[in-house]
Amino acid sequence: MYAPFEGRRQEKTRDRLCGRIHTNSRIHSNGRIHLNGWQHTDRTEQEQKRKTVMILAGKNKFERNAPCWCGSGRKYKACHMQFDEKLRKYQIAGNIVPDHSLLKTRADVDGIKKSAEINMACLDAVEKEIAAGMPTEDIDRIVYETTVRMGGIPAPLHYEGFPKSVCTSINEEVCHGIPDTKHVLKEGDIINVDCSTILNGYFSDSSRMYCIGKVSEEKQRLVDVTKECVEIGLKAVIPWTHLGDMGSKVHAHAVKNGYSVVREIGGHGIGLEFHEDPFVSYVSEPGTEMLMVPGMVFTIEPMVNMGTDRIFQDADNGWTIYTQDGKPSAQWEIQVLVTEQGHEVLCW
Repeated sequence: MYAPFEGRRQEKTRDRLCGRIHTNSRIHSNGRIHLNGWQHTDRTEQEQKRKTVMILAGKNKFERNAPCWCGSGRKYKACHMQFDEKLRKYQIAGNIVPDHSLLKTRADVDGIKKSAEINMACLDAVEKEIAAGMPTEDIDRIVYETTVRMGGIPAPLHYEGFPKSVCTSINEEVCHGIPDTKHVLKEGDIINVDCSTILNGYFSDSSRMYCIGKVSEEKQRLVDVTKECVEIGLKAVIPWTHLGDMGSKVHAHAVKNGYSVVREIGGHGIGLEFHEDPFVSYVSEPGTEMLMVPGMVFTIEPMVNMGTDRIFQDADNGWTIYTQDGKPSAQWEIQVLVTEQGHEVLCW
């Protein structure tokens, strides 16, 4: 759906928090996070160099004996030359392939993992305290205090004006729920807590569902099937296959169980910026979308609705997304690295 290369219709996106929103007009993200007047930029000189390099069919921008673009210090011929040749062959055959800026180095992956330690610690801390009678403002406090104590920065805080450190979406709220003192959890609620962290310029992102007390069988089944969708998607993360292969399997499992999947919002690349290419759809077709290439990092985060896939945005706060029919929605999110052998979950 998202087409960064010539030859495909240029779909338009707007970067938000838990995923990427497709719209009819393009609004570019500036790739920066504004936090209390501090402007966070995450591009080192080496990353800027990688960003400018595209995989162009039939054109090699690197000399065999020059240092490799990945920053390993090794000669290009002994490092990524064969990898790039393979990538060009796929591109010539008509596949969408990532440019070098989307491929994470070992140092990048190590940095993301350290960021993810904080992110997962936040969700673990929420799990210990979440209960009926708790206002969602308390969840925001837990996430903020845990993140800061461990040396990180809550990525959502002030991102495009978002006022809190985490998203809390209850029942029919699909995503981008804003924590406050008015929303108090009650017995039978299901809630998605979506947490994102910055540490030393590296971004991590994951979300979990929490069932408050005894929930209905219908809600419990929705939560369970949605988690199964993520697990099925993860198994389909196979190097040198398409994102559409993964997305179609996620969609098929949801539909088989009588549910729908939100179309307008999907996963995204992440690691050096909060939201990177590619857009990750879960209503895609096999053999379509970008090729999953070793070094890519993205999220698997389908939003599965009990009823219709139609959604709408809160007209007052401009953030929270709801199901159109008022039926519950569920979402789990993991952050995944494509490896030569398969995949590695970096954050959950």
